Parts: sequence; structure tokens; C-alpha cells
Amino acid sequence: MKKLFSVLLVVLTLVNLASAQQDPQAGKILNQMSAKYKSMKAFKATFAQTLENPSSKVKETMEGDILVSGPKYHLSVSGQQIINDGKLMWTFLQDVNEVTITETDAEAEAMSPSKIFDMYKKGYKYSYAGTEAEGNIKYDVIELAPEDRSNPIFKVRLYINQKDSTLKKWQMFRNNGNRYTYAITNFQANPELASDAFTFNKAKHKGVTVVDLR
Repeated sequence: MKKLFSVLLVVLTLVNLASAQQDPQAGKILNQMSAKYKSMKAFKATFAQTLENPSSKVKETMEGDILVSGPKYHLSVSGQQIINDGKLMWTFLQDVNEVTITETDAEAEAMSPSKIFDMYKKGYKYSYAGTEAEGNIKYDVIELAPEDRSNPIFKVRLYINQKDSTLKKWQMFRNNGNRYTYAITNFQANPELASDAFTFNKAKHKGVTVVDLR
């Protein structure tokens, strides 16, 4: 579970071409994207994650959902739920009906899903890589690189809608040959939020085992 979530968080962190330089055109596009999402009180998205490794002939796809509001988020993927209210984090494993409670870790949260649209502002280089089209929609392609060259991810490619500055998909390239593609399949801005949207409601999970590590 931790491996899967760390993959999501690292992906949502945006990473590198060692030779990339800070590009004003790319910066402008990234700033427009960031401003669009920050203007929303909340957003909800369904995404498809695809893992590919051509040399190993591996291709696996899974779907997930995420709800974000400011520093808070609720991520559901592959029978797992990760809920963060900005102070506490609940990790619920559906197959064993167990939830683990921990305090939010400031360092880990620097790469949280709630901050994906701002991560390029610190610790990364970015460059404009041209445009691509899918049907009648054109996307600006931005490539990002971590300043830390020991990062196992050497490149992240973002596809940003030219018309509305939304992030359609991103690809993460790792040194081990794995490539992860995250594609937004459905997006809703400012959804109605339940009162317990960003907390774990024990009453909804009869018999759940609670592991409190606070």
C-alpha cells in the first residue's frame, strides 16, 4: 500500500531532465494551471493509472478517485482509502478492514495530492516541449526535472489543455524503465462536500480494527 501511495505522491510531484533550464513559456503555462486549481474551493477527479515497462512487457491499469480541498484530501485506489484532514491521516485497507491513524508528516505532505499543482515552484526545472492533439483538443506539453539528480524519476511530462489550463494527464519516467501514466477521466470543480469528507467515519465500517500510531 505504501509503495502504491508513494508512487502516486511522487508522480503528483513532477520530475526531471537533468539538462532542462527554467523556461519562461513553460512557467507561464504552469502558473496559469496552478491559479486555476487554487481558485477552486474543492475538486473531485477520477483517474486511470497505467504502469508500462516495454522491456519486461508489463502493462497494468487501475482506476482511482480523489477529492481535494485546500490541504485536505481523500484518495481511493485499489481497495485503499487515504484520508487527510491537514492534521491527521487515516489509511484504510478494505480487504482486512483495518485503519491506521498517524499524524500528518510535514515532509511527506510537501508531495501530497493537495499540492500537486504548486510543486513545480520549488526544487524543479521545467521546459516547454511543444504541443500534442487528441481529437480537437490541443495540449501544451511541459517537462519537469528535479534538481536532486539522485531522484529515481528522471522525467515527468505534463499535458495541459490550451483552452482552459486544466491538467489532462501526466507521465512519470523512472530509471528502472517503468513509465507511469495518470489520465484524468472525469473532473468536477467545487463539488458538494459531506461533513465527514476528510475524516474516517468508523461508524460506516462495522468491526474495523483501529491502529492508532499518533
